Amino acid sequence: MSQSESPSATSPAQIGLIGLGTMGRNLALNIAEKGFSIAVYNRTSERTTSFHRDAGELADKIVPALDLGSFVKAIQSPRAIILMVPAGDAVDAQIEALRPLLDAEDLIIDAGNANYHDTNRRAANAEGGNGPRFMGIGVSGGEEGARHGPSIMGGGAQDAWNQVGHILEVISAKYEGEPCAAFLGAAGAGHLVKTVHNGIEYADMQMIAEVYGVMRDGLGMPSAEIGDVFAKLNEGILQSYLIEISAKVAGTNDPETGKPMLDIILDTAGQKGTGRWTAIEALMLGTPASAIEAAVAARNMSARLPERKTGETVFGAAPSQIREAEVSAETIEAALVAGKIICYAQGFDLILEAAKQYGWSMPLPEIARIWRNGCIIRSEMLNDMATALAEDPSRNLMLAPFFAGKLKETHQALRQLVSIAVLNGLPVPALSAALSYFDVMRTARSTANMLQGQRDFFGAHGFARTDKDGTDFHGPWALGN
Repeated sequence: MSQSESPSATSPAQIGLIGLGTMGRNLALNIAEKGFSIAVYNRTSERTTSFHRDAGELADKIVPALDLGSFVKAIQSPRAIILMVPAGDAVDAQIEALRPLLDAEDLIIDAGNANYHDTNRRAANAEGGNGPRFMGIGVSGGEEGARHGPSIMGGGAQDAWNQVGHILEVISAKYEGEPCAAFLGAAGAGHLVKTVHNGIEYADMQMIAEVYGVMRDGLGMPSAEIGDVFAKLNEGILQSYLIEISAKVAGTNDPETGKPMLDIILDTAGQKGTGRWTAIEALMLGTPASAIEAAVAARNMSARLPERKTGETVFGAAPSQIREAEVSAETIEAALVAGKIICYAQGFDLILEAAKQYGWSMPLPEIARIWRNGCIIRSEMLNDMATALAEDPSRNLMLAPFFAGKLKETHQALRQLVSIAVLNGLPVPALSAALSYFDVMRTARSTANMLQGQRDFFGAHGFARTDKDGTDFHGPWALGN
């Protein structure tokens, strides 16, 4: 049988995948390794043939197709086809190309980093009888996760998940034997959760980078020593993938120069936009996600290297080094614990608000559970988060007894670290934003009364009073007094 032909009628592929980029290739190999036969297609035929050729012992589970017609015929009905193509127009184009080849009961699964609004639109279009069914799933874990077990966040119709959920659960990461894959709700629910996951990821990474900066620029510590600090932190409550790899990054030397890798990596951070989507959604939904917003802004500012160099020339660098007694490893650990709790609290609050708006029954404890392994933000702390969310999913995570206790123990360390960094000119935007969020959320009488007075003065917007019912009161300035 030639590579462009479909398999025999007695052995059709159990699932299909389009898009053999890094994530698509590794996900296909993962599916094949777990015992499922898979048809694959890429618009560049050479990539399809080379992928099959290099699949080794897994090649027998892979059916390569050089055109869409052969690809569709290779999959058992009702068909399930995973799209691993760039988000946006490419997904819509691929759906349109598949539509005339598929039956109404077939299923298209967008597994890329899609904007959940696009997923909502595509799901609604499919439900309107315009062709095959559609669902969106968030896949986290990068190249390694795709190959050996990602965290999978499913969204769409329940019957669509029922069709493919058994495959997704098998190929997902496992935590103490439990699959890190779950159905989370209708339409774009899975992609919304993945978006928030990435926003938390931005904030968590930024906070780690900020304490790295305090150690490097404030304490004058060499990279290897900083790596040792992170390695030690990974043995405690902060045990997580991001702390683990931060220790490895800091402790690695460049094979070409022998210098620490961090000393030769240019300080301009890339981004693919999902963190920005999180910040935008937080603003649109009126849900505070200040630590995530600060992390996105910090990446944007990192790209302004020429301006930053000019700024240092004009204003000078951080004025002085910090005394080691002022910022200990214990202070750094406690500050990161507080920051982590706060940024996760903001993320789960955002998911809850989106669920309210769209009428999704979002299982917050289950989200915490499927993030425990396979994804970039996997962390031992997620066990306690799942427990707290199961007790009361509508409660802000930082108000849950366990995490409230942790914040009582650690917020002074966060305050100390931020204060010392600010006094010494060291930028800590995400940690500062987390601290400000904490302080606002524990202030019963805020300063928003001044805002309402200002709004009423210049726009007669009205306000509520503390001593009367109603919301349409005005100050005496409205009478010209």
